[in-house]
Amino acid sequence: MIENLLVANRGEIALRVFRSCRDAGIGTVAVYSDADADSPHVTSADAAVRLPGNTPSETYLRSDLVIAAAVQAGADAVHPGYGFLSENAGFARAVREAGLTWVGPPPEAIETMGSKVESKRLMAEAGVPVLPELDPADVTEADLPVLVKASAGGGGRGMRVVRALAELTEAVASAQAEAASAFGDPTVFCERYLDSGRHIEVQVMADTHGTVWTVGERECSIQRRHQKVVEEAPSPLVDAAMREELFTAARTAAKAIDYVGAGTVEFLATDGGEFFFLEMNTRLQVEHPVTECTTGLDLVTSQLRVAEGERLPQEPPAIRGHAIEVRLYAEDPAAGWQPQSGTLHAFDVPGVVAEFTLPDRHGIRLDSGVVAGSVIGVHYDPMLAKVIAWGPDRPAAARALAGALARARIHGVTTNRELLVNVLRHPGFLAGDTDTAFFDRHGLDVLSAPLAGEDARALSALAAALADAAANRGQARVLGGLPSGWRNLPSAPQRKTYLLGDTEYEVAYRLGRSGLVAEGHENVELLEAAPDRVVLAVSGIRRTFSVGRHPGLVAVDSSLGPVAFTAVPRFADPDAALAAGSLVAPMPGTVLRVAVSEGDAVTAGEPLLWLEAMKMEHRVSAPADGVVAELPVVVGQQVELGTVLAVVSTNTEESA
Repeated sequence: MIENLLVANRGEIALRVFRSCRDAGIGTVAVYSDADADSPHVTSADAAVRLPGNTPSETYLRSDLVIAAAVQAGADAVHPGYGFLSENAGFARAVREAGLTWVGPPPEAIETMGSKVESKRLMAEAGVPVLPELDPADVTEADLPVLVKASAGGGGRGMRVVRALAELTEAVASAQAEAASAFGDPTVFCERYLDSGRHIEVQVMADTHGTVWTVGERECSIQRRHQKVVEEAPSPLVDAAMREELFTAARTAAKAIDYVGAGTVEFLATDGGEFFFLEMNTRLQVEHPVTECTTGLDLVTSQLRVAEGERLPQEPPAIRGHAIEVRLYAEDPAAGWQPQSGTLHAFDVPGVVAEFTLPDRHGIRLDSGVVAGSVIGVHYDPMLAKVIAWGPDRPAAARALAGALARARIHGVTTNRELLVNVLRHPGFLAGDTDTAFFDRHGLDVLSAPLAGEDARALSALAAALADAAANRGQARVLGGLPSGWRNLPSAPQRKTYLLGDTEYEVAYRLGRSGLVAEGHENVELLEAAPDRVVLAVSGIRRTFSVGRHPGLVAVDSSLGPVAFTAVPRFADPDAALAAGSLVAPMPGTVLRVAVSEGDAVTAGEPLLWLEAMKMEHRVSAPADGVVAELPVVVGQQVELGTVLAVVSTNTEESA
């Protein structure tokens, strides 16, 4: 019997495992890096052990430190979560050799499936359909497009799509570097790339007594950078006949390697129902909540019981309703999916009926590793939370999830929230047309469009100005009960300016005997103004605006859509202006590689350097033809958001 379990992971998945442990009466131990010292998973555990350092290679990837922490804290079992060491056979063996219970599959199964090359060979021999592997050195024009893929690991890292042979060498080098950084193994291979495939996966659960369950399928086709963004169960593509074929293939795969525990067999399918084995993830998946919601099965509890030697019942639970999960990331889809960092000032999702556990009724489940006040750093994946809707059918789940996301209060970092809502409400998604080309087909410019229209943004700016004025009056020592700028006789209006992206919103208003008079808002009446809440009547329709005022940020939430403004100071600092042609760091990170030197001539789009942040590479390219006038950074340098990385001069006379 497991009495005290250490989770060799962080954030949301650590909290998820802790929840099942608490329900089962099992003690919990957390490990944490210095960057995670204030993380919710640390305070949630019964005990926590520090892993000195910040980066994964210093902390969560150090199997020796993690096992030592387990022994030190008196744990008798280790759960790896997902990512980090979860698919490391050496770690699994070391856990067992330390006399601890390993909550996962046998090390031999991890080892076999850990190599994408070896696993495909084995699956082909077992009769599971596979896409043939290609050696990057042997790829020809006829093979294109191909996918360069890391042999170890997953999560979209170490993957590149190549459509022209001239791009292959750089794609392989980049994928190798990313794979080495994320998984410690630079090995990559190529395979045929299906532009519009469907990503279908089957959840398996196997015990030590020979029972292998196939616990429903999930579709995870909507992806960015080959990393899943929207997941659902069951798949809108799969009918009863295809489901049986998928389940048979998944059981065959699991039995071929004597699998034990929770795992996922992933397939790439065509719209016609043909499918090919991609890989087997020998761990719990990020998207496991949709399977839990639609089966009523607690997969983590099942993992624990299997690890203790219990038998599974002969038949898995039946499917009930439909569930959709989205991954809420701190990133900007419209800016090439750039990860974001900073303080999460507010985080609240309405309608939540369960957290980290099975909901007892249809509604929203929230699995989040952050809370209001959490700092989103650069060392780890930028996922903030998984938001899951479970409903009686697919349309109901999609509508509930879109509504909860649209009404959520998320202040402090840019997220993919608008993209997720737009996807869930898109006719193509609602029709089940959800292949891997979804973003390319419908366009990121459309899918990442703000939920608040132009009129809503202007009204939100007005609400922000009125809330700010109310806050100022609340602090006034003289006549604080009078509205801001109140005059007995008409006078010049109060003016405030807010920035949203590159657009300025100037608010000009007066408060007098007749109430609010705001330029451009002749149909608006002020009903109530407080520092955090403004109520306006717009053409007779009452609308409430919630206003969050944070350092450098004014966040306005309403039924018209969320808006995040930057207040423009009345007097600009001339020293803050950047030189023309300056390229600044879009996020904090480390300079990974530099491709140019000062004085080099460059062309538009040519790579200048690469940043590594949140376990991914980000290329910084020349904005136009010109000459590198300044290059103030070097390889290995840590840079903050807004740091000048290079200056490209387009004035050839000056640079000559």
